[in-house]
Amino acid sequence: MTGLRAIGEEREVRLGRDVIRYREVGSGPTLVFVHGLLTNGVLWKDVVPGLSGRFRCVVPDLPLGGHAVPMSPETDLSPRGVARLVADFMEALDLRDVTLVGNDTGGAICQLVITEHPGRIGRLVLTNCDAYEAFLPWQLGIFQHGPRLLGAPFVGALAWVLRARPAQRLLLKLVAKRRMDEDTLDAYFANVTGNPGVRRDLTRFLQKISRRYTLEAARRFPGFQNPVLIVWGEDDPFFLSRYAWRLERDFPDATLRFLSGSRAFVPVDRPETLAEHVADFVRPRSGTGTAR
Repeated sequence: MTGLRAIGEEREVRLGRDVIRYREVGSGPTLVFVHGLLTNGVLWKDVVPGLSGRFRCVVPDLPLGGHAVPMSPETDLSPRGVARLVADFMEALDLRDVTLVGNDTGGAICQLVITEHPGRIGRLVLTNCDAYEAFLPWQLGIFQHGPRLLGAPFVGALAWVLRARPAQRLLLKLVAKRRMDEDTLDAYFANVTGNPGVRRDLTRFLQKISRRYTLEAARRFPGFQNPVLIVWGEDDPFFLSRYAWRLERDFPDATLRFLSGSRAFVPVDRPETLAEHVADFVRPRSGTGTAR
């Protein structure tokens, strides 16, 4: 099973006025994968095949710029609102004892889910992601401040630039060492470049990004007693290793693994190794610790 087929056939679930598209494959303990900005569930297409033989893998497309179905204008698309969408999504599918797996902005959303809506969460896996003061990292501040100052025209200009393949590849080269194929580029960028409703959703989310969300979540980490796995790419210029160490320190039951040869997009650069770590983590563990 290759490509998008590896993460299952596309489905839809209605959450009030909104529709969330998702893919699902496999059976067993439930894993829910949360992507970040300007991507979608395709981010996990090389991770899921290593897990779907033993786990139920559920991969939603969240309204972060790579989604196909725009949200209602009334929907809260702040980070807290998107975390609520994840919680409502799990409730709609009656997912229980979930292992939540997050990358990039999706990791920040996961932090809000486990601190504000923890009831269906059994475990948490964080790869390189926004955390603490880095939401967004200072190097990417233009994506936060541009929409606040200029609104929709900024995102419109960004989408115009991202129509060009070289611009797409340059952006992704910042977060992944592995070169992505044409189908993946289309899956990530076709909706934001072609759908005004998607650009509207992205604008609304970017305007609401603030480190106050991640800092507030971090203050509540000690109350999350469930197991946490942190898998961190060592070659990431944005989400530095010090954030991984802080996450390990602040969660009561955390295991940290560093991976060489990966930037922020661990699911792209080291998918097989990430899948192995997740599989080992969800199975009963004999202890915790830090390793490479």
